[in-house]
Amino acid sequence: MTTILVLNGPNLGRLGSREPEVYGSQTLADIEADLSSFVPDGVEIELRQTDDEGQLVGWLHEAVDRGTPVVLNPAAFTHYSYALRDAAAQLTTAGVPLVEVHLSNPHAREAFRHTSVISGVATGVIAGFGADSYRLAIDWLLRHP
Repeated sequence: MTTILVLNGPNLGRLGSREPEVYGSQTLADIEADLSSFVPDGVEIELRQTDDEGQLVGWLHEAVDRGTPVVLNPAAFTHYSYALRDAAAQLTTAGVPLVEVHLSNPHAREAFRHTSVISGVATGVIAGFGADSYRLAIDWLLRHP
């Protein structure tokens, strides 16, 4: 079975109730159910969320060691976590795909959100399509094994 890690950073555990006008009304559980029904048999979605930077870095290290592709919504860590950036770089340097996703379009929001320290080491970036950003990332990963 092929596994795709879908990793989520701080405050994303509050989806559905946190600023639904920005992030939508779906919860992470809703997104996970949608993604699991979207992928073909033999592909497993492993969705995780943490508010802890060190935990997220550890999960990226695990993905490097296992050669597991990652969809990453780094949330607030997007803009300043060089530790997360360095862990993400290890993944793509090893030839393992990493797609950075965002529910909203950071470039249409506050100026501090315009910079991502992750984008420069990600395989690609998808942003601004709500929960569909995850589906678009998974679709790409399925077509580019």
